[in-house]
Amino acid sequence: MRLFPFCAAALLSAALTATAQQGSATITIQADKPLHKVSPTLYGLMTEEINYSYDGGLYAEMVRNRTFEHDWSGFEHWTLVEQGTGRATITDSKTDGPTVDLPRSLRLTVTAADAANPAGLRNEGYWGIPVRPDTIYTGSIFAHAVDGTPGPITVSLVNDNTGKVLATTTTQPVTGDWKQYQYVLKAEKLVAGALNHLQFTLAAPATIDLQLPSLFPPTYKNRVNGNRADLMEMLAGMHPKFLRMPGGNYLEGDTPEERFDWKATLGPLQNRPTHRSPWNYTSTDGMGLLEFLEWTEDLNIEPVLAVYAGYSLKGAHINAGAALKPYVDDALDEIEFVTGDQNTKWGAIRTQLGHPKPFPLHYVEVGNEDQFDRSGSYDGRYKQFYKAIKQAYPQLQMIATTPVKSITPDVIDDHYYKQSGEFYAMLNHYDTMDRNGPKIFVGEWATREGSPTTNAGDMLGDAAFMTSMERNSDLIVLASYAPLFVNVNPGGMQWPGDLIGYDAMSSYGSPSYYAQALFSQYLGTDVPESQKTGGSDRVFYSVTTDAEKGKMYLKLVNGTTLPQPVQLQISGAKLQREAQVETLGAITQAETNSIFDPKRIVPVHSVLRVSPNLQHTVPPLSVQVIVFGM
Repeated sequence: MRLFPFCAAALLSAALTATAQQGSATITIQADKPLHKVSPTLYGLMTEEINYSYDGGLYAEMVRNRTFEHDWSGFEHWTLVEQGTGRATITDSKTDGPTVDLPRSLRLTVTAADAANPAGLRNEGYWGIPVRPDTIYTGSIFAHAVDGTPGPITVSLVNDNTGKVLATTTTQPVTGDWKQYQYVLKAEKLVAGALNHLQFTLAAPATIDLQLPSLFPPTYKNRVNGNRADLMEMLAGMHPKFLRMPGGNYLEGDTPEERFDWKATLGPLQNRPTHRSPWNYTSTDGMGLLEFLEWTEDLNIEPVLAVYAGYSLKGAHINAGAALKPYVDDALDEIEFVTGDQNTKWGAIRTQLGHPKPFPLHYVEVGNEDQFDRSGSYDGRYKQFYKAIKQAYPQLQMIATTPVKSITPDVIDDHYYKQSGEFYAMLNHYDTMDRNGPKIFVGEWATREGSPTTNAGDMLGDAAFMTSMERNSDLIVLASYAPLFVNVNPGGMQWPGDLIGYDAMSSYGSPSYYAQALFSQYLGTDVPESQKTGGSDRVFYSVTTDAEKGKMYLKLVNGTTLPQPVQLQISGAKLQREAQVETLGAITQAETNSIFDPKRIVPVHSVLRVSPNLQHTVPPLSVQVIVFGM
């Protein structure tokens, strides 16, 4: 609602009166007296296959249900194409596939077709197939002729509404043996949009089996089987230091058989059998272990590797001892795949897959949220993994997902999903925690009020909690928000309160995304002595310094609807006359960004004049980062 001038003046006067009654906060900073170092790996990323985060999200594959999964209703996301007098049927070829890992296929029987009347099938993509002008799309399909002379397959991108062919090509003629047929589609001058489908047709009667159709746009850093460029650029904009991979529940699966079996995700796509994810859709496993690692390489960050620890979501567990040993050995193999040189078994396999250089690794997490294992088996399971991994890799830091008694972990993983008021209430949680015990990894956390992505209220709760993590960054060595991604199309979300939203064509950052990006970008190396006195209990702060860069970073969070005056008393440093300010502000807690209004809440830059006793007012419902030059 737009206010008339006299209404705005009356409200401002009331706000200033209320603030004056409450009093000003004083923040005292002794910049030359560091308390402790800031963890250099404090802020990172955590993802898993939820909300179509990989398939239909970051993983750039455009074909949906490329392995032709089907049920009583048919092949989901696939539809017959019968133009003119062309006629065809599709069935499941249950015993014929291109590899042992993909042992079945779709059988296309074209009973009538010619060049003017082709028949085949089309794929709708993940809520459409985005096509942009002057863009090259690459793909392939496995096929073999069962009956007749099918000739080549015509592959086309077609507009849903007009039927206009946006790009088309043909494969080599299909023969009797299974073969991978490559194709390239070039979109010329056109209006970008996602209301399109991918079409495969024949111009002659024949029966063929099909498997693993694929289509990729240009990917981030031109990776083969790579990631969506816009989403990777957004991740880079968060300035992360690590990626917790491959996820939480996605690691465990509903059953041990549905866990993330990393060995089944290596190599050519036709050798990956896919598996059901715990969020009730099939994972293509195109985002395999090596792709996760290449993701970290592309962002110049490190993996935090989670290994399956013998517990799955529906309660199945493997007791410590002989029964657990194969899973421990599997984890050792996985670490060797990540870090081993070419003379090791799994380092040699990684080399054969095109990546001879080992990846850096410092942290290994054993399981995920094992506090839900009611059998009480995690203590013994963790100890068995810990001893075996430490014996082989003593330099690795071992993370437990819940406290254990039999052995002292290096790090414990804490998870928090709360509303903003709950985060405000727990900001002193880590202040008095024992510094002689395990370090802390806040491996999943989020303020959950908005949907599908976070709103301004979430942003404030998140930023307030981050001030606590920075203040306690001698104890908290790693932190990662979750979930990271959500496909905002109807049916795309399983969990609200996410950081980055997208559809087929575009993506956007939530208010919390920008708070995360600011906190990570402006992070020093030391936490100096400081304190806050007076003022509102909903004004939060953290401060870090970086002597080498000559910078001090002050983060301020105002969780109230009133402007909050703050007096800054800074000693131990000669400050430059001007400070740079980044402000994230909102009118209401419900205000947010969306796929239709992606930049409603974004950082706004300003300059602050610096004086010995600096009086500053933090706007209502805002997050500020003040960068002082020293």
